[in-house]
Order: sequence, then structure tokens, then C-alpha cells
Amino acid sequence: MSGSPHRLRAFAAGAAATAFLSFGAAAAAPTAAQAAATARPVLAVPEHGAAPATECALPGRTGWTDEGHTTDYTTQFQRPLGTRHVLMLFVDFPDAQASGSTSGYYRQLAPAADWMKRDSYGRTTLDITPLGRWIRMPQDSTSYGFQRGITFEQHEAYVRQAVAAADPYTDFSRFDMVYVVPVRSASAISFSPTYLYDPTTAGVSADGTRIKWAVTFGQDMWHWGFKVADHETSHTFGLPDLYAFTGTDYHRFVGGWDLMGDIAGAAPQHLGWERWKFGWIDDRQVACLPASGSRTVRLRAVESPGGTKIAVIRTGETTAYVAESRRAVGADGQACSTGVLIYQVDTSLQTGYGPVRIVNGDPGATPPPGCRALDMAAFRPGQSFTDPATRVRIDVEGGDALQDEISITKQ
Repeated sequence: MSGSPHRLRAFAAGAAATAFLSFGAAAAAPTAAQAAATARPVLAVPEHGAAPATECALPGRTGWTDEGHTTDYTTQFQRPLGTRHVLMLFVDFPDAQASGSTSGYYRQLAPAADWMKRDSYGRTTLDITPLGRWIRMPQDSTSYGFQRGITFEQHEAYVRQAVAAADPYTDFSRFDMVYVVPVRSASAISFSPTYLYDPTTAGVSADGTRIKWAVTFGQDMWHWGFKVADHETSHTFGLPDLYAFTGTDYHRFVGGWDLMGDIAGAAPQHLGWERWKFGWIDDRQVACLPASGSRTVRLRAVESPGGTKIAVIRTGETTAYVAESRRAVGADGQACSTGVLIYQVDTSLQTGYGPVRIVNGDPGATPPPGCRALDMAAFRPGQSFTDPATRVRIDVEGGDALQDEISITKQ
């Protein structure tokens, strides 16, 4: 969930729903296609006769958080590289006063730092510094509007009050962003929105520093665990929500395949596309097919460093199909299926309205306990995906412990 300078988007809020994109069905790859694929060179890294990765980079078109490569890291969002210094504040209220130490609250969220470091191949580090004392907020917890779908103005006021109350005890100029953690008895502070500043206003400042980014945690942190911090911090990096803001199946777009969808999903590491957007994988690790053609690509699982990470078939100004290899490794150790994950990206679609949509490679599968249908989506060797509308075909040729070999075609 993330805030906007104009309106804070809550779990099921937003504009009118966008129509679903149609996907081709999974089917066994014909033997002839497999034979033809063996004649194509295997693309280990995209320098070898392939189009530059930049030809498959898509511009964002929403003016806010989206899956595009034109994220404004100059004036709006936080660049997701290097060390991000985070100050963690602990707040209580006149109607919900704390007793005891803040250490348990810190321990609940601190593992987010190690998770982010592993997820980014060590390229992004969260240096979280707790201010080990309770800070009293000036208003009752029930007065801030969280129960009613807090507005941007109310949210900014909450951040401003927390910063002002903590200012005598710390130097805000040392930090890039702030985490505000409420006492557990403050049930009115229910959910965890992200504060993204509005550069056209005075905003919140302390110690000569503009407070541009903050996560204000709610009682849902005790349900989601530390990964809620990684999810919300990813909004400050420019990522949208991948769960649905409308309907009853909130996880119909990506299931448990990405932290920006289901925080508690079985395979929650960031998609390869987002890793490329962030700079966690390099252009040389992207196999790009921007126009008609065909080639074979060897993908190394996104959970493991090195190798070609994604194959991208561009289908329009703001659309592409992406294929990546997923394995039950690391933070994805509980993945419900493994193999080639295929999804469509549309950078013109707003947060919460399906900018990423997973193609289900096994729609007839019966999910085991703890998994949903879309969690079974990975394609296996011998399967193929076709989309007649865009003339895209992806064939899974084979795979081993950490790699998959695919052929990608656009007519």
C-alpha cells in the first residue's frame, strides 16, 4: 500500500477496474518446434548477436508508481542501490500507552534488512537504526483516520507529529527514510501505508532535512511479519502494488510470486523485471527480442546470482512478455511450483490494476495446502505458451537444478 501526493490508496481503493488482458493457453510444444530450436544459438548473455536490452525497456505512463523504467529518482522516489539509512521510531499515544521495551518491535521488523540484501544480490542494504525509546504522539490513536482510509494530508500530519516528537532525541539528517512503529495496543493504527512526499509542498522537515519517505506501520505488521517492511520500502523505490484493488480475489494477478502481490506468498522474491528496473540485474543479463525474430535463451534462476535472468519480448510501447526461471531456493524455498514463469507487463496500468499478470502454465493443477491456483503457474520442459494477438510464442526446451532453456519467437 502506498501514499500519493493527491490521495492515499488503501487496500481496495482506486479508479475503475481495467479490463483483463487475454493470454494464450499452455500446450505441449510440437516436436518440430523443438527440433528447429536446436539450430538456434543459445544466448548465454545478450551481447551475442542480440538486441540491446534497452530496446525492451518500457516507459512508465501512470505518473506514479509503476513497472516502467522511467521512474523519477531525481525528485520523487528513492534509488534502490547502495545503503539506505533508516531510522526506526516507536510511538505510543495518550489512549494507548506503552509499557516495557521497544526491542520486541525492532526484532519483528529487523530481518527485513537481510531479506532485502539477499533479494538484491547485495546491491541494496537497509541500515536500520532503532531509536530505543517510546515517543508519545500528541493525539489519541483513534484521531488519525486510519480506520476510515487515511488521506494523504492526514498521513503527512501523522508523520510530521512523529518526527517532531522524536526530533529532540536524534539527528534526522543522518537518515534517508523513517519507519514509524506504533505500540501494539493502538488497534486504531490498523494498516501500514507508505508516505511518499509531495515535492511541490513544504512537507515534513527536521534538522535541515526533508523527510521524503516513511513507512508508518500498523497492527498488520504482526500478521505479515518483517516482509511488510520490504514491501512498503519497495514503494519508495517506485514499485506499484500487484494485488488487485477491486473484486474479491485480491491475488488474481500474480498470486504469491512477488512481494508486491501477496506479502506472505510462497515465492515472494521480486520478479526479474523489477530487479532489472532497480538495477539489481544488469542489461547484459537481459535477453531482448524487440521485434520479429527467434532465438534460444538459457535462463539462470532469479534466486541465484549470475547468468541471464530474464527474456523479454516487447509487444508494444508499454507492453512486453517476460520469462524467467524460478526455483525453490532462499526466500522462495516454499515455492508451490518451479520452472519458467511467464508474465505480461503493462507499464500504463496503475498500481492495483494489474501492471503485471502471471500466465498460468498449469491451470488444471490442484494446489496443495497453502498454495493457490496461480502459484502453480510455472511452465515445465515440453510446455509452450502462445498469444495469437501479439504473435508471441515461448517454448520450454529443458532445465536443470538452477537453469531453464527456452526458445522465444515473435512473428
